[in-house]
Amino acid sequence: MSVLRLTHFTDPHLYGSETESLRGIATLPALTATLAHAQARDWPPAAVLVTGDIVQDDPAGYVHFRRLFGGLGLPVLCLPGNHDEPEAMRRELDRAPFVLGGHVDLGLWRIVLLDSCIPGSASGRLSAQSLTALEGALATAGNRHCLVSLHHHPIGMESRWLDRVGLENADEFLQTVDRHRNVRAIVWGHVHQSYDGLRNGVRLLATPATCAQFLPHADEFAVDRQPPGYRTFELRADGSLLTEVVWVEKSAAGSWRSVCSAA
Repeated sequence: MSVLRLTHFTDPHLYGSETESLRGIATLPALTATLAHAQARDWPPAAVLVTGDIVQDDPAGYVHFRRLFGGLGLPVLCLPGNHDEPEAMRRELDRAPFVLGGHVDLGLWRIVLLDSCIPGSASGRLSAQSLTALEGALATAGNRHCLVSLHHHPIGMESRWLDRVGLENADEFLQTVDRHRNVRAIVWGHVHQSYDGLRNGVRLLATPATCAQFLPHADEFAVDRQPPGYRTFELRADGSLLTEVVWVEKSAAGSWRSVCSAA
């Protein structure tokens, strides 16, 4: 494949109830509409990537996620967030097309899925085992380019409250990445906003949630007015990538539509 296409969703925050809302947005209808929008606009990718907080502390929400994503006919690459229930997540998503953790090779790219969660904490940390697994995944990738994904942000977001709940051992993580020249991008969720940066030639990317967003650069917790969103990727054989954030908003008639996008 000369171009590998991925679609990235994050932070659905589903409940068992189909109508439950989080910060003013009913999470299941928002995810359903966001997925439908992606299917109408950018489909099919080679795989779907989902970087955590699939549920909002409610394991019954996995049933909805499995129903929506289980029949896509694509690999669904998943990792947990701090609001996920690890045992229930493994139980409900323990079969194809779902992939939980580890790494997946697609064409000339290796997608690495890291668990950065600490039980009972909003902050994240990569265990020694996870860092060893990351080292191994990068060292054995051969001629493949690597995209590393996790839930918690490994860099500061210039938001005082949010940076208190980021990746606690970000330095260790980034030192591991720095030892390997095949890492092209690091992708995360958790922050409910878009971010696009560059560090030592590695693209740093955060994707908006499929529900409510957080206000960027806020000292205290604040909700943004941006609508649900997702990210698309075109991963090239030469290691370059194109990515776009797509925002999805309800029209006055009640239907969902793309309002803007940012490369």
